[in-house]
Amino acid sequence: MALQNNWSYPTAIRFGAGRISEIGEACVATGMKNPLLVTDKGLASMEITTRTLDLLDGAGFGRAMFLEVDANPTELNLEAGLKVYREGGHDGVIAFGGGSGLDLGKMVAFMAGQSRPVWDYEDVGDWWTRADADAIAPIIAVPTTAGTGSEVGRASVLTNSETHVKKIIFHPKVLPSIVICDPELTVGMPKHITAGTGLDAFAHCVEAFSSPHYHPMSQGIALEGMRLVIDYLPRAYADGNDIEARAQLMSAAAMGATAFQKGLGAIHAMSHPIGAVFNTHHGTTNAVCMPAVLDLNEPEIRERFDRAAGYLGIDGGYDGFRAFVQEFNDSFGIPRKLSDMGVSADRIDDLVAMALEDPSCGGNPVTLTTENLRKLFEATI
Repeated sequence: MALQNNWSYPTAIRFGAGRISEIGEACVATGMKNPLLVTDKGLASMEITTRTLDLLDGAGFGRAMFLEVDANPTELNLEAGLKVYREGGHDGVIAFGGGSGLDLGKMVAFMAGQSRPVWDYEDVGDWWTRADADAIAPIIAVPTTAGTGSEVGRASVLTNSETHVKKIIFHPKVLPSIVICDPELTVGMPKHITAGTGLDAFAHCVEAFSSPHYHPMSQGIALEGMRLVIDYLPRAYADGNDIEARAQLMSAAAMGATAFQKGLGAIHAMSHPIGAVFNTHHGTTNAVCMPAVLDLNEPEIRERFDRAAGYLGIDGGYDGFRAFVQEFNDSFGIPRKLSDMGVSADRIDDLVAMALEDPSCGGNPVTLTTENLRKLFEATI
């Protein structure tokens, strides 16, 4: 079976090896004439980026690029990107890269025509209605990792540079108009990034599957997304050139981000403040937090994982799944403790307070409190 197709859910997705060649057509389809490609410094000189710029240039769209994207993007990155966007007279954004480049690119397009500070559009209640929807620039997303699924997301995560708190900025029109999912762009990922991003997709699927909210479509997507990561992440980790495994993981990443419409939970409520304060890799942080969170949620999720385990090829129901998760982490060299990633226990009070304010709390099957979050941080640090 050829892993290539055009999808219309949750947006227009051109999926398959070599589809980056259609970047010029995508610009035409979205009405862009002078796009700005937003990515991070690490990708700027890589062949996948220069080839994409060559394709754009050859199609008459220039090669304008913005690179000032931190691993955890801040409003300072956003302000710098908006300056380049406006001064260059750009009319759309190509968000290119991993979660950081995708998130910031989407925010540049979102904020290009807004008059209020970005924090006024945080994912709180109906704050998104404050935005002028007609002023949002078109977005093409091109993921180069397989983890965050930001390419199919209606939000971005920004870190406040002063408070070091991560905020989710939401608007329905932040969902890219066109996504080009070309697994060939992920072949050059180093092993630790392959593992961290793949486990990020896994965490999205596990938390969506665990969420108590009613959303049967997301539940089914989350289950199949877990299976794809379980089956194909070991292959991609062992052989980075395994294009089938890369494609299946790219699918799983998009599935995880689609599924978490149903909700995220304590894993992300913890990893957002940890990443903001200690600048850790998001997917790897999620992986370290997952075993303790499964233990906390066990009374509420045991039955559904008893059913899911068989489909995932895991014996022993929930208990088998819980044991598998730690073994899976270990197989990719994921630390068992956050302290091995530079996280220190002296900030637990701050981390707990920040976690309680994170929107992900609302999707956890067990109500999160100061007490149980403190125990989670103590267990993982």
